[in-house]
Amino acid sequence: MEYRHLGASGFKVPVLSFGTGTFGGKGEFFEAWGATDVAEARRLIDICLDAGVSMFDSADIYSSGSSEAVLGEAIKGKRDKVIISTKATFRFNDEPNNVGSSRFHLIQAVDAALKRLQTDYIDLFQLHGFDAKTPVTEVLSTLDDLVRAGKIRYTGVSNFSGWHLMKSQDVADRYGYPRYVANQAYYSLIGRDYEWELMPLAIDQGVGAVVWSPLGWGRLTGKLKRGQPLPSTSRLHKTADMGPPVADEYLFRVLDAIDEVAAETGKTVPQIALNWLLQRPTVSTVLIGARNEEQLRQNLGAVGWNLTPEQMAKLDAASAVRPAYPYWHQEGFAERNPSPV
Repeated sequence: MEYRHLGASGFKVPVLSFGTGTFGGKGEFFEAWGATDVAEARRLIDICLDAGVSMFDSADIYSSGSSEAVLGEAIKGKRDKVIISTKATFRFNDEPNNVGSSRFHLIQAVDAALKRLQTDYIDLFQLHGFDAKTPVTEVLSTLDDLVRAGKIRYTGVSNFSGWHLMKSQDVADRYGYPRYVANQAYYSLIGRDYEWELMPLAIDQGVGAVVWSPLGWGRLTGKLKRGQPLPSTSRLHKTADMGPPVADEYLFRVLDAIDEVAAETGKTVPQIALNWLLQRPTVSTVLIGARNEEQLRQNLGAVGWNLTPEQMAKLDAASAVRPAYPYWHQEGFAERNPSPV
């Protein structure tokens, strides 16, 4: 398993990490993802560790804390072998202060996560979303306190706009707070918006991408076929409207290109989609999820080989879309404002 630096930090993470959104299965949304219990989680974690996948990502809102709790129980006796990443910011319950990135909520959320995870520290703690109602100085000073207390080691964000992240980095530099070294972002062959602003920012500011939903919200699993209904087992029946929209014609144009590459390589659709991401700028690690051992082992087959430049170009062309303004306009000034891809 290849390891890469997490952004500009000295910390290395495996290029594939395991997302634990399938652990717990509480509530209709997360039940559609999966309902992995402790016994199955231990089995999946052992397979991951054997393959060199040592980073496991969760969040407090995943199954109302059950994902973290299952993960904590499953890694008992293995804490020194694993990297734990988790997140908080979104509303956890109906209490008025159990939401956002206030000092009150972040301290409470980290302490609660530590208990559920049964650990003394979190390797990577990320803000799950931007809180426009809490001053950035309050957020970063709180994270600084948590780092100094030894409760978290590295900090990152998720689902931030470019200006959210850049403003935060500026405040961190101004006051000497820890800089964000990770951005857990949506990025896939059918969702390339990350490239417009967040990728150039990540290159400039030394922020590593922790890619979530690399299979396009379950659309690049190889199960979707042109002109055929959704498979009965697809979680898209319940979650399609909750995730990123993808036009059918665009989706199947990309799938056609993946199928061509699959025929050339003998690899599966998910393996090709994951391998493409691993060759993109700024990507530190890609989160893979699995409801069972079969899915996990298939995803693990995305490493140890590389798509050729010609195959990458074919996939790039099939998945290219016209950027929003001002990014399409900036393409005309590539002489002095080059694209990173």
